[in-house]
Amino acid sequence: MAFVAELHYGPARVPSRDSPEAAIELLQERGFTACEIDFEGKFWMGYPWAERFGELARDAGIVLSVHAPIAGFMGHAERGKKLNMAVGMLDHSAGIAKACGAEVVVFHPGFLLGREREAAIDSVVEQLGELRRRLEQKDRAVPFGVEIMGRVRELGTAEDVFAISSRCGWVRPVLDFAHLHAVTDGGFTETPAFAAILAGADQVLEPRAPFHIHFSDIAFANRNETKHLPYGEGTLRVRPLGEALTKFDRPATVITESPDQSSDEAIREELYAAVGTRSASRASSAAASPSRSRARRNSA
Repeated sequence: MAFVAELHYGPARVPSRDSPEAAIELLQERGFTACEIDFEGKFWMGYPWAERFGELARDAGIVLSVHAPIAGFMGHAERGKKLNMAVGMLDHSAGIAKACGAEVVVFHPGFLLGREREAAIDSVVEQLGELRRRLEQKDRAVPFGVEIMGRVRELGTAEDVFAISSRCGWVRPVLDFAHLHAVTDGGFTETPAFAAILAGADQVLEPRAPFHIHFSDIAFANRNETKHLPYGEGTLRVRPLGEALTKFDRPATVITESPDQSSDEAIREELYAAVGTRSASRASSAAASPSRSRARRNSA
């Protein structure tokens, strides 16, 4: 049996905002080895919080990522206030990512806004280049990740994301299989469909960079996503994803966007069984028990 080079799995939100210690303790108790910092709605974490969170996460073997605010997208059709605000959001997201040692900053690709697809992609790439120069001047030029979206007639198809990544070497594809399942009208039920998307990402990722994946069950209508579902209520399953991952010699981080903890747990167990890896909860607990003790001492 083939095995994934390295697999991390965790939630799309920090489980506690009380303190870094409380957040890490909950992640460990739930058997997670990854966590995406949730800034979609607003920034809620300062630099000292991020630095401490990152330190504890490294000790626990938990990899971090940052999801930038939804309004922080590139490819604006007009220069002005909205673009400046988006640049500021992505700049600050990169600062937090550097402070906590996050693998990647996830952002959305924006909209067609009446343009041809090629023109919209050109705009995204141009504005990302400007952002990169700004981040380099601030010493916060961390990797970014552009997410595959769940809108069938908008910017953000897998092909769009791969095109953007291929032109911006520091921008990785973020593979959202719930979105892909929606826009294909439920087309992701077998291993080859997942493997084809992973192969596209593999071609544009730098060596040893992990696949960054979002996953949950999903409701959709007219090939557009409507909402995330508890695992099992829809038709998307994680086993074919796990089987597809074993075909690639590349690490992977899988972020669960499920609406409840029982779904997170069910996906985790099915995923780890499919890739032939021991239980995520046992792996996390064995690696992280010393840091849990430190977290408790430091929060006392």
